[in-house]
This record gives sequence, structure tokens and C-alpha cells, in this order.
Amino acid sequence: MIEFELKKSRIDTAANAIMELLPHGGIVLLKGDLASGKTTLVKHIAAHRGITKKSVSSPTFSVMNAYADDFFHYDIYQKGSRNFFESGLFENLQQKGYHFIEWADEEVEKMLKLYALDYIAVEITVSAADKRIYKVYNA
Repeated sequence: MIEFELKKSRIDTAANAIMELLPHGGIVLLKGDLASGKTTLVKHIAAHRGITKKSVSSPTFSVMNAYADDFFHYDIYQKGSRNFFESGLFENLQQKGYHFIEWADEEVEKMLKLYALDYIAVEITVSAADKRIYKVYNA
């Protein structure tokens, strides 16, 4: 596990650390309270892949946004993990590329393990108004 505390203005440090773990893509589970910076982190990671930050938005109501042929952003907060599985989006995770899942729960983790899909989890905690703690671990 990697853990570090950063000012919000240093979020690129977190994005760089995650990209080093995913040189060719992978699945990232993003955990944290509302407004902790999950989508902001995805924006900064997307920028490393040549995707403009402005084009990245929270997929809360659409459930999934694709920003390139290999960059996918999911949010299962509104509809839950059951809908994620029933809608067929879980099968997308087998595609090569980068997959970021906001609000992933234990059910998602169980399914990833069941299908032997490797992933990393990033837990973001607000430590102060301008600081975040990032815990990054491999599953």
C-alpha cells in the first residue's frame, strides 16, 4: 500500500503515482466521500493520456463515460453495483484500457476477484479543506 497526503494543488503527484502502476491500462476503484476528489483525480489521469480535463465529467447520471477508445469512467453511486452487473457494463472491464470506477463497493470487488481481474483501489480522504490523503493498494 502507498499512502500520502497532498495539497489539492498537488493532485498531479497522485495521478503520476497511479499511472506508474498502470503503464498499459487497468481497473481502478475510486473510494471516498462526496466531493473528496474522485472525478478530479480522473481528470488529471486523463490529461496524462492526452485527454483534455474539460472533457472529463462525472458519469453520475450516465453511469459510464468513454473519453477515448481505451479510457472509461464509471460511477455507480446512483444505480448501485447490481445495475452495473445487470446492464452489462461489468463486461466492459475485460476490454484493454483504463477503467475508473467511482463508488465501487464490496460486490464489485468480489466480482473482480471471481473473474480474476486485477485492480487497484484508491481511497481518498479529506484531511483538511485543501488537503487529501490518498491510499493506493493492489488487490
